[in-house]
Amino acid sequence: MRAETGGIGRRTERGALDGGWGGLGGESAAGTRAPRGRTSDPAGILRNVSMEMGGMSTVLVGRQTELDVLDGAFAHVRSGAARAVLLGGEAGIGKTRLVEEFSAKARAGGARLLLGGCLELGVDGFPFAPFTAILRQLVRELGAEGVAELVGGRASGLARLLPEFGEPDGDGSGHHQARLFELVLTLLDRLARQGPLVLVIEDAHWADRSSRDLLAFLVRNLGAVAALMIVVTYRADELHRGHPLRPLLAELDRLERVARHEVGRLTRQEVGELMTRLRGAEPEGGRVEEFFIRSEGNPLFVEALMDADGSIACELPESLRDLLLAGVERLPEETGELLRVASAGGARIEHRLLAAVSGLDERALTRHLRPAVAGNVLVVEGESYRFRHALIREAVHDDLMPGEHTRLHTRYAEVLEDDGTLVPPGRVAAELAHHWYAAHNLEWALISAWKAGQEADRAAAYAEELRMLERVLDLWERVPDAEEKIGATRTEVLRLAVCAADWGGDSERGIKLASAALRETDDPLRRAWLLEQRGRLHHRLGRPDWLEDLQRAVELVPADPPSAERARMLASLAQHLLNGSGIEMARTAVKEALDAARMVGDRRSEADALLTLTCLLDETKYEGEPGEGRPWEVLERGERIAEELGADQLLLRAAINRSHMLEGAGRPAEAVEAAARGIERAKEIGLFRSRGSFLSINLAESLHSLGRWDEAQEVIDQALETDPPRAHKACLVLLRGEIGLARGEMESAVRGLEVAYGFSRWVVDQRIQEHYPVLRLEAGLRLRQGDRRAALAALEPMLPGTNRPDDSRYAWPILAIGAAACATEAELEPLAARVARIIVRGPVQYAWSLVFQAEAARITGRDPRWDDVAAAWADVHNPYPRAQALCRAAEHDAMRGERERAAERLAEAAALARDLRAAPLLGEIEDLARRLGEGRRATPSHGLTARELEVLERLAEGGSNREIAEALFISAKTASVHVSNILGKLGVSSRTEAAAAARRLGLLPADPVRFSA
Repeated sequence: MRAETGGIGRRTERGALDGGWGGLGGESAAGTRAPRGRTSDPAGILRNVSMEMGGMSTVLVGRQTELDVLDGAFAHVRSGAARAVLLGGEAGIGKTRLVEEFSAKARAGGARLLLGGCLELGVDGFPFAPFTAILRQLVRELGAEGVAELVGGRASGLARLLPEFGEPDGDGSGHHQARLFELVLTLLDRLARQGPLVLVIEDAHWADRSSRDLLAFLVRNLGAVAALMIVVTYRADELHRGHPLRPLLAELDRLERVARHEVGRLTRQEVGELMTRLRGAEPEGGRVEEFFIRSEGNPLFVEALMDADGSIACELPESLRDLLLAGVERLPEETGELLRVASAGGARIEHRLLAAVSGLDERALTRHLRPAVAGNVLVVEGESYRFRHALIREAVHDDLMPGEHTRLHTRYAEVLEDDGTLVPPGRVAAELAHHWYAAHNLEWALISAWKAGQEADRAAAYAEELRMLERVLDLWERVPDAEEKIGATRTEVLRLAVCAADWGGDSERGIKLASAALRETDDPLRRAWLLEQRGRLHHRLGRPDWLEDLQRAVELVPADPPSAERARMLASLAQHLLNGSGIEMARTAVKEALDAARMVGDRRSEADALLTLTCLLDETKYEGEPGEGRPWEVLERGERIAEELGADQLLLRAAINRSHMLEGAGRPAEAVEAAARGIERAKEIGLFRSRGSFLSINLAESLHSLGRWDEAQEVIDQALETDPPRAHKACLVLLRGEIGLARGEMESAVRGLEVAYGFSRWVVDQRIQEHYPVLRLEAGLRLRQGDRRAALAALEPMLPGTNRPDDSRYAWPILAIGAAACATEAELEPLAARVARIIVRGPVQYAWSLVFQAEAARITGRDPRWDDVAAAWADVHNPYPRAQALCRAAEHDAMRGERERAAERLAEAAALARDLRAAPLLGEIEDLARRLGEGRRATPSHGLTARELEVLERLAEGGSNREIAEALFISAKTASVHVSNILGKLGVSSRTEAAAAARRLGLLPADPVRFSA
């Protein structure tokens, strides 16, 4: 078990700072319906334009490889599996057309298609845009009630994306984003159960941080959803070195269920085929080469270069921007002017918004738009328009004169200020922030960014909230009276930005913001809060500065008079010290936290401190602090308070502690139940990625103990697919490595060490619950590889020991492995010295101590008493070490000549090993059984005893004295004595003559088995 990192509840703290921090809720995406009671298309313009539009080209050539990739993935989906395909390529290469072709085939194959596109505006604070569009599509198809039914009545969580689902729920925990992610996954899972589901996310290079995070979450969780296919498109040429999508693509590409494919340019032959299909006639001689050279195989450029007569537009400029603008310039002047207006509105623009900004009446607007739609520059999508290709919009927008650029964005902002219904709910603040900033109106850019940050917070889009708050900070010094304009101080903005960075997972940025805020405030309580936040973030990143920050935070809050702030700081310090080496400091801090919390009635801090105290007590001695009681009693008291408060975080922490203690007490089945209940609760409140992955460690550990290894693997895989915190990932991969080692899957064990060492090196002597298991796996791996010296070297870092209550829990297994690696008493001596300094706590540690004693007895020549070891492991329901002990007991029986008893033990051990699929152990058991069987075939003859006949048989096979000793479970010295006796009784002088005599006298089995040690 690993103690939690804690801190002050975000909402509770905010409530005291921001005086009613709110924000607009609701939807935040394009392509939505108009508000109820309004006519979105009064003149029927959308219907008329759609009838006259030429639409996107239906031509697709040269994409068979790409279609094969998509079709292959879809075939897996139809069989019930889940797959993702990442399609990259330069702008205009035909990704969208390719996806349309595949989508048509998927629909024909019975699939439901969900389509969402990322908006360029997303980088300026428009969170979850593609997923909002997808959700609105589902509402149109199924109705809000139908969607709500799919998510089991928890649709209020979807209100952060669409207002149709009411007001967003929230309990002040600050974890809305995690809950939203789990809810979207649940929705997709339920849809996929109805039939194959294809989810398409286009233009991921424009995805906002929240959309990227949600997309990554869904792809990593493909194993949890059947019959789901995710298709993602992105512009490869947009991914500069620092583009945030690059590392995500690289990470996803390594996943087993993900295929990544780059869509390339067309060949000359394919360009010719495209030209033919565009015009319906073969191109004239030489034109294919001309088009190929000019377009460089880009399908979009081929289409843009082609005039009505099929000739190349020779007047078009060479550059991409001029090429894209050429199609616009061929349109009527008034249409071009309207396109310039539309270009400032973003990739998609609502019909009513374009009408309001342009000032045109419906008739004029229809007349101006028709040539753009007919010329395939604009495409009608529901109640909005988009440029056929975003590059066209960019080119038009970039061609604006500076004054025109400012004027247009100002106009958009003013229109939206007057009527926020011109865009879907939830988009207003983000749109205003974008337009005022683009218009260089710093005052309103500041105000709108502040409001957009509020909306992002309500939507649990913490990355976008951070972006907006940082824009506020950037504009602060450039806007006079900024504090009055937004109603908050710069320090308060910084504090909120720290929270956003924390909940958004950007620890590095959070530390920088907290440091900046500390430089700007002298208030002791504010400084204490900031130091506590920064200390937690330092600890999360594994940096040593955490302790100084947390200690200083406590010092800044006076002990007299007692306060809730003091109690919280002390509880946080104690909790983090529990993870470090300052155990006595942790005891002192937790006692002070309890005293302070009880004096002021801070029940949350009391429960927090009690849960920390639970981990500091010795659960086997049942000795608590004065007045606190036994560990189980302390745990239950903390749980009761957490239940009364409805404090989900503390309840999950209690589940972690409970499952940990049950496992240590030799009650793994109960530990499984406790951890599983905690995981279900974490899923319900959207915290599976963090707390749920933590509980998954404990669940997998107890399943491992019970021998339910396949279930443990499933738990580990599911937790890893959610991209858990780095520390959790290291523990999970280590557990997978332990199972892999026992099953002979060496690559899994090696991989576990690589991942775990990457995290755990900094926690040596600090967080032994993360460091010692690494040493255990490495020692076991080296021993399995036959390098016992390397195994002994691996465990050297734990020989000094610690004063932590859980030291013996994690030390005993390593000491047992070390004893198995020892060959001499000198090698055993430092391990025995370490054993003398620790005690046995509980039945599991008792079983490990017996293993150590048995291995030590082997070295010193005493009775190893493996029967006692096997019985101890049976008492705690742990089949694997029991099977190992039975195998060793059989070896000992064989050495004493008790073959029947040995065979019985081997049969039981073999059954256990087969159930576990522990191939290496099963191989040892079967080899031992074979050798016992071979021994029974020989009978005394010519004066030789039964044991001498066994030695003679192996001598005849070429075995050395050492090999004979190992095969018959005797010492090499005894084997040498037997060989001398054989030579004497047979009257020969060498081993070769003895073998020949044995064959001549018929002393060997008719069909001897080749010697095998």
